[in-house]
Amino acid sequence: MSSSITPSTIPLKSIVVAQRKAVSLISGGLDSMLATKVIIDQGIHVEGINFFTGFCVEGHTHAIRKKDQNKSKRNNALWVAEQLGIKLHIVDVIEPYKEVVINPKHGYGANLNPCLDCKGFMVGKAYEWMQQHGFDFIITGEVMGQRPMSQRRDTFPVIERESGAGDLLLRPLCAKKLPPTLPEREAWVDRDKLHDFHGRSRKPQMALAEQFGITEYAQPAGGCCFLTDASYANKLSDLWENRGSREYELDDIMLLKVGRHLRPRQHFKIIISREEGETKFLEGYRKAFTHLYPTSHGGPLALIDGTAQDDDLQLAAQLLARYSQGRNANQVSINVCFMNGDTTSLHVKPLAKEDIPKTWYL
Repeated sequence: MSSSITPSTIPLKSIVVAQRKAVSLISGGLDSMLATKVIIDQGIHVEGINFFTGFCVEGHTHAIRKKDQNKSKRNNALWVAEQLGIKLHIVDVIEPYKEVVINPKHGYGANLNPCLDCKGFMVGKAYEWMQQHGFDFIITGEVMGQRPMSQRRDTFPVIERESGAGDLLLRPLCAKKLPPTLPEREAWVDRDKLHDFHGRSRKPQMALAEQFGITEYAQPAGGCCFLTDASYANKLSDLWENRGSREYELDDIMLLKVGRHLRPRQHFKIIISREEGETKFLEGYRKAFTHLYPTSHGGPLALIDGTAQDDDLQLAAQLLARYSQGRNANQVSINVCFMNGDTTSLHVKPLAKEDIPKTWYL
């Protein structure tokens, strides 16, 4: 006797919808933190990505300077990822990023910040990573009107086009001010749960942070790139001008972050540490530069960048003596160590403050 099978007796297979995955550009600031949280709360699997260019502000100077020891020495991007409970991928882009700094297609901002080219570069690298790792779309913390060079209604399409990401780039904090992206149109994310922030005020972000229970975050208006800093940009311009080339290495841009930089003569520059932490940092470069330090009094370490003749070394020693504990002495003894291992001692009268032109300071 055969048994009959009816539709009601056929076991129904569960329909499993693959969880969508997004990669979020994590700078360590509040905006990227909030943008990521908005998408995580929609059930999307999110992993962060942070690009190391060498020009990052956070962590470097605070870790070097002893006087900053009470300030946070954390990597804010790692800290944000930890708070959100997501994995963070830190990618070294020092070499490919050089072209962005040296020859920005869209030019510089107020200083040497190639903001529009930089954002396109970062999103482009995130797009490559997304494709290689099987992710579906990209998140950024951009807010329309927040940055004058890169975060405008007319520049957003430039970033989408030049990065190759197109409408796989989602900006959760200002999405409602923009046309729906593919993740929205395909209902991977709920557009109604995205935001319409715009302008330079950070009050909406701070209110959203409070709503999420986020009470600690990096300074909302703080910059994360030394290229936006006028003093740093001036030092980098000086480096390029006096080397006759716009090339640089990692050591070059790290040294620009540390010490007091003076160019008393066109063919050489002196870098003088400002406190103990910087002295220890510069000690790591002693074999790569002629260096000076006081022996009769306490004081900083100085590096000579360039070619210094005898009279140049005499001037450099007088400058260094000015910043030593013997600044008011009639004579300070300075030891000069050359890269070939030779040493000599100079006995100099410290320069007076009024004898150091402001034009020497970079």
